[in-house]
Amino acid sequence: MQGLNEGHVTAVPGIPRGAQLKALGNGVVPQQAAAALQMLAIRAGLGVAA
Repeated sequence: MQGLNEGHVTAVPGIPRGAQLKALGNGVVPQQAAAALQMLAIRAGLGVAA
């Protein structure tokens, strides 16, 4: 759902559910990071729109 492989956080043994949710909530969705970097590159004249 967030662009991560299934079990990326939940398959790690010993991490309580609350800590899993916190890790997911504080994480950046990879697609959002890619979009932000692309926008910055275009504004800096380093990239082209896809």
